[in-house]
Formats: sequence, C-alpha cells, structure tokens
Amino acid sequence: MELALNGRVALITGASSGFGAHFARLFVREGARVVIGARRTDRIAALAEELGEAALPVAMDVNDEASIIAAYDAAEARFGTVDTVIANAGISADGRSTVVPAADVAGLVATNFTGVYLTAREGAKRMIAAGFKDSERGRIVLIGSITAELTAQGDAAYAATKAAVAHLGRQFAREWVRQGINVNTIQPGYIQTEIAGDWFQTEGGAKQIANFHRRRLCPIEALDAPLVFLSSDASRHVTGATITVDDGQVL
Repeated sequence: MELALNGRVALITGASSGFGAHFARLFVREGARVVIGARRTDRIAALAEELGEAALPVAMDVNDEASIIAAYDAAEARFGTVDTVIANAGISADGRSTVVPAADVAGLVATNFTGVYLTAREGAKRMIAAGFKDSERGRIVLIGSITAELTAQGDAAYAATKAAVAHLGRQFAREWVRQGINVNTIQPGYIQTEIAGDWFQTEGGAKQIANFHRRRLCPIEALDAPLVFLSSDASRHVTGATITVDDGQVL
C-alpha cells in the first residue's frame, strides 16, 4: 500500500495554529506540497518560511466564497490542481444555550458548517474538471469532533455543527462517488490546542480529564496515521467513513 503523500497537492484550512499547522508540517514530511490557508496571514507566512518551497501561504476566510476561490486559484498557479483537501477551519463559542448571543451561533454555523461546505465543494469542482473520475485521486477529509456524539453543557451549537459535518461528509461522498473523489470525516477527541485555551489547566478541566477512561488527553499525533491514510492512494476504496480518534474518550 502506498501511504506516502509524494506528489500530492493539499489545501489545508485553519492552518495558522492547532490542527491545521500540525497537519501542514505532517504533510510536508510525508512528501506533499501544501497550500496553507487562514485569516491570520502573519502566522501562515511564518509557517511557510519554516516549511520552505513545499508550502504556499494564502489569505483565506472560509466565510467568504470569493476568498476560497482565490485560494484555489493561487494553489493551481503554484502547484497545479489540488487533489487533497483538509477542511479543518473551525471556531468555538462557549456558554449555555440560554445565554449565547445569536451572533455567536450564526458565526459557528458560518465557519464550522458553511465554510466546510464551500471549501470542499470548490475543491470537488476543480477535481471533477481536472478529470479525477479516471484517476480516482481526489481526497477530501473533513475535520469534525467527538462532540458530535456527546451531550454536555456549554457547547450545544458547536456540537451540532460538528454533527452536521459528519453527515455532510457522507452526503458529499455519495454525491461524488462516481467522480473519483473520496470524502471522509475524522472526529478528534479532546486535545490540547489553542482553541481549548487554558481550560484543561483549570479545576473543571482537570475533572473532565479525570472522567476520561484513560484519564488523559488525546495527543495530536494520534491523528497523523488516519489522516495520512485517508489522504493517500491506499484509501482508494474508503469513502463516506467517519473515523473517531479520541483514545476512548467517547466510550
């Protein structure tokens, strides 16, 4: 099986920190060229400098379809057609449902659902136009969350957007199954990243960790193997899957 990403051109959203920045470093190590998109252009510029010629930073706001199209245009001009899309950009808005402002709920939907939808759709359009039906080379991975399968206090809207992402992955997989494009979703567990802030260093966060079966956070590196697999030629026959990587936290 060919698990390496040599020759692949990947577009990764939300690449200025957390999962996205980690994925960019991983993909370059595995032989891919990466287009790293985010709104915080200073951060992706620094990341691109670290990664060298294999990385192209692009200003990208997944809430703006024109911005998404421009990012794909820049990718094609530099590397050719994007054959691997990692729709990772996401935000959170904590608070009980009775007090979270409507604007925050709208923002969650815009970034965590609509942004994922538009990013994947634009990539699929270009893969179809490039003739991926014959090569079966297209790979799209949506980054969800185990909160899609949980109930808790303080993240109802966030969790609902992630549940939508999981179903969206299956819908896209069905729609493009004959176009040479595989679409899958990875649902990470609780991992210490910038979006989590200092929560896990608080008393409440420590109690949450103590309630996990293995009493620990999931390391970000746990995502590496499944993501590389789903992005590689080895996953040719895998589409419409939702893979949970959480160290058993959701059990």
